Parts: sequence; structure tokens; C-alpha cells
Amino acid sequence: MIDINWVEFKEYKEHSVKDDNFEILLDFIKSYYNMSNPIEVYDTLREDSTGRLMLKKRDITDAEGLENFMFQQ
Repeated sequence: MIDINWVEFKEYKEHSVKDDNFEILLDFIKSYYNMSNPIEVYDTLREDSTGRLMLKKRDITDAEGLENFMFQQ
């Protein structure tokens, strides 16, 4: 399990054209950690307090919900 590097995320976010922080975070995780498996991404977000809040805000309760969110974008 990885810890999200929020300092690097803030730097990444400055160069993003997206408005939604959660979408930017998903792009960051895919890019920075080379992680695209929705189960791994979900587990990473679930282990982080800010990540949990972002999941909760979008009513994402499992990896399948995250996968649906990721692929509807």
C-alpha cells in the first residue's frame, strides 16, 4: 500500500486543466504511481483520510463503484 504524496499532488494539480479535485487525484495516482487497477486505487484512497472523504462525497463504497466512476469520465 502506498501513501499519497499530497505535496506532489498539489504540484500536479497546478498543471491540470480539470476542475474536479477527485478526477485530478485519480489522474495523479495513475500517473505518479503508475497504478491503473481500480482495486489498487480504491484501496489506496480508502487508506487515506482525505481519499476516504472524496470517496464518501461521491458515494463510492467499493472498487466497482470507483471503476464505474473512472470509466464514465
